[in-house]
Amino acid sequence: MYKIKSADLETVCGITSRLPLNKRPELAFAGRSNVGKSSLINALMERKSYARTSAQPGKTQTINYYHVNRGETRPDFAPDVYLVDLPGYGYAVRSKEMKEGWGGLIEGYLRNSKKLRAVFLLVDLRHEPTADDRLMHDWIIASGMEPIIIATKADKLKKREVEKNLNTVRTVLHVSHETRVIAFSAVTKEGRDEIWDTISAYAE
Repeated sequence: MYKIKSADLETVCGITSRLPLNKRPELAFAGRSNVGKSSLINALMERKSYARTSAQPGKTQTINYYHVNRGETRPDFAPDVYLVDLPGYGYAVRSKEMKEGWGGLIEGYLRNSKKLRAVFLLVDLRHEPTADDRLMHDWIIASGMEPIIIATKADKLKKREVEKNLNTVRTVLHVSHETRVIAFSAVTKEGRDEIWDTISAYAE
């Protein structure tokens, strides 16, 4: 169990903002609106409702930087890193709209952040990845990174359905054998420590 000493929303970047020159590693989280991205980040930070949410899916147009465990070095604590919440890409958004809206903001971050170490792509485990999920997956790869897949809302499925649906996620996204696919539940915290294990490996 990774302990959290502090978690602060340190920087909010809009379309016209310059990316901050952070000194600690950044781990980014991308996903469709309503996939549970804010719930995941809150669970990682052990906060109930800290990560920002929008009342209108797909309308959030900022990149939010959460600085976790500033200056912490003890082995039983989560590492000193930034969790970077990327804008959600909305419901049934078309590729053109995606690129014109949040796309430029995300692309600029993926290509220009000096401290980005890994990108976690969230998909809803209850359903097949959407066309936009596939597009985002391919986009991350085109930016030079192999995304780590987090399949959310695992508590909504029976145990035997979880592995079946994880295999579906792997098949639909055409992920490599080396790609990590982690089942996660914000309710039971299943997968939380595995995600922190992954973050810690990139924070070294």
